[in-house]
Amino acid sequence: MTLKAGFARMDITPLMGIGISGYYVPRTAEGVLDPLEVNVLALRCGESALAFVSVDNCGLAPTAVYDRCRARVAEAAGIAPECVFISATHTHTSPFWGEGDDPAVAEYTRWLEARLADAARAAMEDLKPARMGCGTGRAPGVAFVRRFRMRDGGIRTNPGVNNPDILAPIGEVDDRVNVLRFQREGAPDIVLVNFGNHPDVVGGSRLSADWPGFLRRRVEKALDGVRCLFFNGAQGDVNHVNVHPVGGDLNDLFMDFDDVARGYGHARHIGNVVAGAVLQVYDKVCWREVDRLAGRIRRIEVPSNLPRPEELETARRYEALHRAGRDAEIPFEGMELTTVVAEAERMLRLEHGPSAFEMPLTCAVIGDVALVGLPGEPFTGIGRALKQAPDWALVLPCCITNGYEGYFPMREAYDEGGYEARSSVYAAGVAERIIDEGLALLDELKPGKEGA
Repeated sequence: MTLKAGFARMDITPLMGIGISGYYVPRTAEGVLDPLEVNVLALRCGESALAFVSVDNCGLAPTAVYDRCRARVAEAAGIAPECVFISATHTHTSPFWGEGDDPAVAEYTRWLEARLADAARAAMEDLKPARMGCGTGRAPGVAFVRRFRMRDGGIRTNPGVNNPDILAPIGEVDDRVNVLRFQREGAPDIVLVNFGNHPDVVGGSRLSADWPGFLRRRVEKALDGVRCLFFNGAQGDVNHVNVHPVGGDLNDLFMDFDDVARGYGHARHIGNVVAGAVLQVYDKVCWREVDRLAGRIRRIEVPSNLPRPEELETARRYEALHRAGRDAEIPFEGMELTTVVAEAERMLRLEHGPSAFEMPLTCAVIGDVALVGLPGEPFTGIGRALKQAPDWALVLPCCITNGYEGYFPMREAYDEGGYEARSSVYAAGVAERIIDEGLALLDELKPGKEGA
């Protein structure tokens, strides 16, 4: 059987005036810094096929919306729904989509769903004989742990640059950049890049693909005739903020409303550094024999992070003040304000249950390489554990894939506190459950296993 690979790209930039997703303060699109895109990699080997769909969006839509999109993409591509892998890059300068009462969002969602299907169909029509190679580079100094232990004994997410009360970060960054190269006969190479870091670098009210857009453009400029697409990794507890900058680290950055340093020029810098990791390995990938493709979705049930009755009165007060635009009356500032507002929304959402949620885990197999899609924002520990699955040449953990259900913190984060655990709709143990179930899924599909 011969592996075939195809690629398609389409513009998905919306009209101005639509709401921008990603913060707990309202924003509407006032301009465009760079276009938003959908990029699709299509693969076929014998009778099996896969579609990998990367969308420049924050991705904050219910899993049911992704299910609808997967069904439409599957029909357009002529494949089974479990063979569709839809991931959001998680750029925080992209429009709302999914469900709701806003007519602009509803219109954009209908158009976007059609656009994804069109791109998947075009990628299938672009199939050419190919071989696949894989490699891992490094992108140092652009991703940082964003949770810190403070001198008062507390834990804070994004405590601010040069905050003297910071003691130490909680955890270590995984700066590995996974690269899949598809060398095609008579057609441009396709490069799939996987790296975990929040694309929340640009800020403001102008649309942008953030650093993943710069990454794609830099790779394609550096490597003639190459097409690049990006799948974000385990990024729930990391972002771009260096709280102890030196030298020119603060170039092209401004201090934003939530104690986070942001800037369009810094997004360019991150894109350049991650592109450099691609260039480290592009010519030296390890070519793999691909004799099978497979897609599978495992649905698991995870307990909810239910509020205690005594917490609800304060939650209602904070939520009401926030919705009335009276954040100044909530006794917190910066990221701490964001944390208590998000926590209040979580408590009120779960006031009457449910006691558990169903969560889809997606695995897409390309020979002895696997992409594992998680429907939310996993902590780095989840990504590290999945990458250690035995018998695979490479495992690529991907966030916000085939759903969005918030943060997946490690168990200890619930005792420590911080934005991610306090806002998560899942109870402590969700990360460890994902690791166990993800490794079991990888074991079921590992190379050479009967029935895989």
